[in-house]
Amino acid sequence: MNLEAARPVTDLDQLPCPVVLTSASGRVLRVNAELARVAGGDAGRWVGLQIDALMPPASRIFLQTHVWPMLYREGSVREIHLLLLGEAGQRLPVMVNCDRREGADGPTYLWVLFVANQRSQFEAELLAARQRADQAAVALRESERFLRTITDAVPGLVAYWDKTLCCRFANNGHADWYRRPVPELLGQHMADIVGPHLFEQKKPHVQAALAGEQRSFETMVQGPDGQQRHHLNHYIPDTAADGSVHGFYVLAVNITELKEAQAELQLAHSAVSSTAEGIVVTDAKGMVLSVNPAITAITGYEAGELLGQPLKNLRRDPNDAASQALLEQALGTTGAHRGEVWVRRKDGEPFPAWRTVTRIPAGFGVAERRVVVIHDISERQRDDERLRHLAFHDPLTDLPNRALLLDRLNQLLVRTEREGRTLAVLYLDLDGFKSVNDSLGHGAGDALLRESARRLLHLVRRSDTVARLGGDEFVILIDNPSHANEVELVAQRVIAALSAPFELAQASARISTSVGITLASGQVVDGEGLLHRADQALYAAKQAGRNTYRFVKDEAALPGGDTACGR
Repeated sequence: MNLEAARPVTDLDQLPCPVVLTSASGRVLRVNAELARVAGGDAGRWVGLQIDALMPPASRIFLQTHVWPMLYREGSVREIHLLLLGEAGQRLPVMVNCDRREGADGPTYLWVLFVANQRSQFEAELLAARQRADQAAVALRESERFLRTITDAVPGLVAYWDKTLCCRFANNGHADWYRRPVPELLGQHMADIVGPHLFEQKKPHVQAALAGEQRSFETMVQGPDGQQRHHLNHYIPDTAADGSVHGFYVLAVNITELKEAQAELQLAHSAVSSTAEGIVVTDAKGMVLSVNPAITAITGYEAGELLGQPLKNLRRDPNDAASQALLEQALGTTGAHRGEVWVRRKDGEPFPAWRTVTRIPAGFGVAERRVVVIHDISERQRDDERLRHLAFHDPLTDLPNRALLLDRLNQLLVRTEREGRTLAVLYLDLDGFKSVNDSLGHGAGDALLRESARRLLHLVRRSDTVARLGGDEFVILIDNPSHANEVELVAQRVIAALSAPFELAQASARISTSVGITLASGQVVDGEGLLHRADQALYAAKQAGRNTYRFVKDEAALPGGDTACGR
């Protein structure tokens, strides 16, 4: 739509649609009377303001982020959906077309705002212009030309059908959609233009319009490219003063993109609402703007208890300045931060969570936002702890297994060498266990092993270690005994404790114990070597008749294979 720069303001006042003329920066230069009527005040009230003063915040943002960039790039926009602030503050849906006009003082932009409830007035003006043709043919033709320019700028298909359903007016939108020039459409029956199938869908609405009832409805239509499109249709009766209906006006708007956008927004909303992770949106200062339902399930807080509050209140330590500084540094450099944090539930219970924070920078009038995703990993950590425990403990007795024993043994050996400490290793074998296992069954054998482990734990200090290597073999590590006599005393107590009767479910059982002992001090071999020495001492105890203990006498001779053992 190109209007001459010299066209006077009064020409705009002839139009029933709100029209605004702005500078390239969006400053209002002119408005027509209809705009002033809809928005309130006189036309001069709006001159000099920015055009977005006519709109609520959401439409202002959309204008800045989408409409102006497109205008600067392409010179025009079509079928843009915005909201206009009415005189009483109500929000009126409008569809906007805008074209750039080049003038001596630079470019200006002509905005045509089509308000749905003004369509009948618009068409009535068009009809009135035709009726004045006999009185002022030249003026009428100019008016029709100008009005058709505006009509062709209306986003969608505009038409008028008389009560016989013959087309009496159609804008260029019809020509583009049906790929037929407008003159070929005039005088044609609606069914011949839209096709019999679509006509049957529209027929109830046509009948209602001819009965004087305004209708708005959606249809799916096949476009010129063969693709299906969503159309929002408005049928507005043309009612005379005596109540008779002469025909009806039609505005059909393509809302396919709007429908697709709504579907995508609904999908995104459903995904956020149904995800198991808690999602929080905050401003740049960390104040909570919105949360998803999972936050309530995870923390116990209802949404209303969190909105408008600092998100840091959920942390176990809300005043941890160091962690907050690391977060801000990461967001400033990479725009994201991931890591483990401790979160506090409503009942005060802390729990570990994996937190992802993504910074959404400010732009086009939209303030900075941060999206925080919180995943409760307390159960996973408990599972990991259970797996680690199973990996390093005997499943029957819950004592440390060989892997954990060697780890502790090697750590103690490092301290022994570095600090001049001592270390005693007692290697135990249950004499007679196989007989109990064979005669009373594996269940009885397992019970005996568990009871043996319990008795051994009662004989040592908290700093000592009791481990099961497998079968009926146990090892005791005594950390820094004061004297060999102390180790010997422990061995005697072990033999006495395991010689006492075992009351099993099936029967009472007795066993004995053989113990091999080695001491480590100063420079020593590794843990495996020390266990080997103790095992050799155990062999000597068994050779001595069992139910006794033996020390490694000459440890220096052990690597050569000749071991002397004694009490």
